[in-house]
Amino acid sequence: MKGMKISINPQPKVTVVTAFLLSLLFVTSNAMAMAVPAAGSFAYDLYDIGVNQILLGPIGFIAGVAFMCVAAILAVRQMILPAAGVVLGGAFLLKANTVVQTIGSMVA
Repeated sequence: MKGMKISINPQPKVTVVTAFLLSLLFVTSNAMAMAVPAAGSFAYDLYDIGVNQILLGPIGFIAGVAFMCVAAILAVRQMILPAAGVVLGGAFLLKANTVVQTIGSMVA
């Protein structure tokens, strides 16, 4: 008995943790959508400046076009992974109005 080693099989722990994590995926919650603040409310001025005038305005459009130009330069230099990230950011800025509506309806 002196030289015998007892090994503990970690398999049951992994199974329990996996079952617990999978059960968390099936837990539901109430979905809440972000709504545009009403005119005159506390957050409307911040929303108007941040989203309507900057993101959806000329600043957002110019930034989106600039991102696409930077992505083209990165792609020419064979920096494909950074170029893909910049393209996603530029597409977000160019299609910001639909992204804002989609995020507002899908926040859970």
